[in-house]
Amino acid sequence: MKAIKIILGMVIGVAAVLALVGMFLPDEAHVERSLVIEAPVEDIYSVLNGFRRFNEWSPWHAKDPQTEYTFSGPEQGVGARMAWSSDNPEVGSGNQEIIATRINQRIEIRLDFGTQSDSIAYYSLQPAGDATRVTWGFDTDFNGSIIGRYFGLMFDNMIGPDYENGLAKLKQLLETNRISY
Repeated sequence: MKAIKIILGMVIGVAAVLALVGMFLPDEAHVERSLVIEAPVEDIYSVLNGFRRFNEWSPWHAKDPQTEYTFSGPEQGVGARMAWSSDNPEVGSGNQEIIATRINQRIEIRLDFGTQSDSIAYYSLQPAGDATRVTWGFDTDFNGSIIGRYFGLMFDNMIGPDYENGLAKLKQLLETNRISY
């Protein structure tokens, strides 16, 4: 009986320390990747300002080509929406909606993964000579969740490689295939 009390006390102590440390972790996470694409800013903006061509460069499409997609709202700009549903945990289910745009400069997207708090993704476009620097970013707020704060410590390593992969596919799509707009 004494051993059980000691073990229980240790478990409670460890949980208390983890909770206390978690309270001091950042309540927000930010991930960002950039790449220069040899294409005019207008061409890149045209591809990113809607979801109908998303799977041509999405890093998640290859992870589950059987994912079901539903599009609603306008094809481009504010109000364009895409919902997805996949049994693959790397893809999951959710929806995204363009909530703000600045023509040829920035597109902001609200991401909803269901049980998690909403997040914001964005594309920032900056001319770089004859090319364009494309920055893909992600911001989320854990709303005080201790577990979310610990999870947030891993976001850059979890999402960053996917963003790099997606930007590389976007670069290939725009530079190699010379898509028509």
